[in-house]
Amino acid sequence: MRGSLVETLENAITGSIPEDDNRLMKFHGSYMQDDRDLRNERQKQKLEPAYQFMLRVRAAGGIVTPDQWLMMDRVAQKYANGTIRLTTRQSFQLHGVLKWNMKKTIREVNDALLSTLAACGDVNRNVMCNPNPYQSEVHAEVYEWASRVSNHLDPHTKAYHEIWLDGEKVVDSQDGAEQEPIYGRVYLPRKFKIGIAVPPSNDVDVFSQDLGFIAIVEDGRLKGFNVSVGGGMGMSHGDPLTYPQVAQVIGFITPDQMIDLAEKTVMIQRDYGDRSVRKHARFKYTIDDRGIDWFVGELTARLGWKLEAARPYHFDNNGDRYGWVKGSNGKWHFNLFIQNGRVKDEDNYLLMTGLREIAKVHTGDFRLTANQNLIIGNVSSQKKKKIEDLIKEYGLTDGLHYSALRRSSMACVALPTCGLAMAESERYLP
Repeated sequence: MRGSLVETLENAITGSIPEDDNRLMKFHGSYMQDDRDLRNERQKQKLEPAYQFMLRVRAAGGIVTPDQWLMMDRVAQKYANGTIRLTTRQSFQLHGVLKWNMKKTIREVNDALLSTLAACGDVNRNVMCNPNPYQSEVHAEVYEWASRVSNHLDPHTKAYHEIWLDGEKVVDSQDGAEQEPIYGRVYLPRKFKIGIAVPPSNDVDVFSQDLGFIAIVEDGRLKGFNVSVGGGMGMSHGDPLTYPQVAQVIGFITPDQMIDLAEKTVMIQRDYGDRSVRKHARFKYTIDDRGIDWFVGELTARLGWKLEAARPYHFDNNGDRYGWVKGSNGKWHFNLFIQNGRVKDEDNYLLMTGLREIAKVHTGDFRLTANQNLIIGNVSSQKKKKIEDLIKEYGLTDGLHYSALRRSSMACVALPTCGLAMAESERYLP
């Protein structure tokens, strides 16, 4: 996980890094891009491309404090392009961070108790959790389990702290090699995604996850989770060996079994995932190649116990509930519409400034939704009037005056920074 990153970051002659280091950077939550709008002009001037970095910040379950929101706002202004992008995995993205500002940015993120570790790369990604504002007590409990699973599946490498936080180099074995009890010596064949849904809402699209947990709530209490495996919407155009697939429910577990099951599932993918054909390396193909019965048998053998039969549940929606909603704990939640998840100020819409001012007085939390929108969460009755006034002052919108098509629309970042983009997306959609 170290490569030559330390030396590369100190090289002030170029704003780029070698490809080998760029691959490692993904495990640290970032990768290199360049401004494609400037490519031709810079080439004419005999200059290297306008290199910059995308930095992804993880927040398990998509929940952050007002202080953490203000930190993201601050680093976006100081080191990035002055905007924040909310992702469909309930994470933050910063764009336009220059190489010599990377270490300062990551340090400020970690000082606020967030992290970029494992936000990209062939590891478990941000664990998603349905930000259901109605079932407040259940959501708090489910969110806690999401955080525990996320923390448990973090890589154990000390490289992250050494490179970005000036940590002392420490090895934990006689041969000087670090031990990764879950990921082993070579990590996973591909990225791995986990999501937790709280019925009746399926905002996190639990059946599109490699590993899904469906909360089973009876008499207002969390009893456990139905487990689904093998989902994923990715495919490569023109390649029949790749395809989207819906996950299969394989049984029920109690909450205290969740971490053990997540760990063993990730380890099965580590051991059996396809390492020869990267496009065929996702967990759904591992299951399909061997069969769901094989997977359940392998999982049971590693766990030493069997899953119970799946319990009844139902989903009736997968979209955000805009505007004010009162939770079962008496607190209020306001769901904002954030087009494309892009938080920025425009001439006629000071979204970023408005959220900054709200964060200064807010005592609850902010919740990033899987639809790239934002919930101002757990607002007390005493604070509701003040936050309502700020929403009106800055014209922040719940999007109800937009069409359903507009509210459901999404666009990827695409040009000018994404190296894979073949056309416009985010800049074109409005």
